[in-house]
Amino acid sequence: MNRLLKDELQTALELAKGDEEIRAVVITGAGGSFSVGDDLSESVAGFTAWPYGIPQNSALVDVYDELRDGARREKIDRQLYRWQYPKPIIAAVSGRCLGSASALALSAHLTIAADDAVFGQPQVRHSDGTDFIWTVLGKFKNALRYGLTGDHIDSREALRLRLINKIVAKQHLLEEVFRLVERIALVPPDTVKINLQKATSGYEMLGLAKAWSLNAELSALAQLSRREEFYRPLEEARQRGGLKAFIDKRDAPFQPEPSGPQAPKRNG
Repeated sequence: MNRLLKDELQTALELAKGDEEIRAVVITGAGGSFSVGDDLSESVAGFTAWPYGIPQNSALVDVYDELRDGARREKIDRQLYRWQYPKPIIAAVSGRCLGSASALALSAHLTIAADDAVFGQPQVRHSDGTDFIWTVLGKFKNALRYGLTGDHIDSREALRLRLINKIVAKQHLLEEVFRLVERIALVPPDTVKINLQKATSGYEMLGLAKAWSLNAELSALAQLSRREEFYRPLEEARQRGGLKAFIDKRDAPFQPEPSGPQAPKRNG
C-alpha cells in the first residue's frame, strides 16, 4: 500500500460518509490477496549510513521528524478516523494480510476472513513497529508472541485470538460480507451510528487514542533501531536482487512459519 493508495482510500471514505444510500463500507483486496502491507520501495530504497542506520546524506533529527510525522498521519489522522467512522467498516480478507494491511483490516469494525487468509507483522524483522490493535483484540501475551517475531498466523489462529469475526470459504467471502451489510441495513441508520459509537468511544475512553498516539512515536523509534549486523545483509540483498531478494533474505531465518502457506504441512 503506497501513499497514493492510502490517499485514495481516505478520499473514498469521505465520499461514502456523506452518501445516505451507503449503509456500510467494505474494504477488500484485488487479485486474491488483501495486501502485503506498505510499499517498501518508499522506505527501504537508497543506501544506509552507519552506525546510525539512516539514509545517506541525511540528518538524524530530520529523519526522526519525517518518520514520526508519517506515523502520526497513519495512526491518528487515518486509523483513528476509520475507528470513529459513523458507518460500519467491514474488512473482507483473503490471502496475505501483512504489516500495515493487517492494521487496516483488524481495526475495521468487523473483519471476515477467508479460509486462506494469513495475518502478520513481518515488518518487525527489518526494524519497524507493530500496531497496538493486535494487543487490543488479541490481548497482551498473544500480541507479543507474534509481534516480537513477525510470525504469520492463519485464519484459524486469528479466530482463536479473536482478531476476526468469522471464517468463510474463499469463494463465498464477498457474498457473506454483503449478506451482513444487508442485515445491518435493516436497522435504522441513526441507530447503527449510535451503537457503533458506543462501542468505539468506550475503547477510546479506555485509552485507545492515546495508545495509538504513543504507537506513532514508538514506531518512528523502531525504524531508527536498525543495527548494522542485522540490516546490512538485507540492504546488500536488495541491491543485488531488488525487494524480493530483500524480503527473502529477511524472512529466511524464520522459515518455516508457524502457520499459513509457509508452515509445515499437517498430516491427515
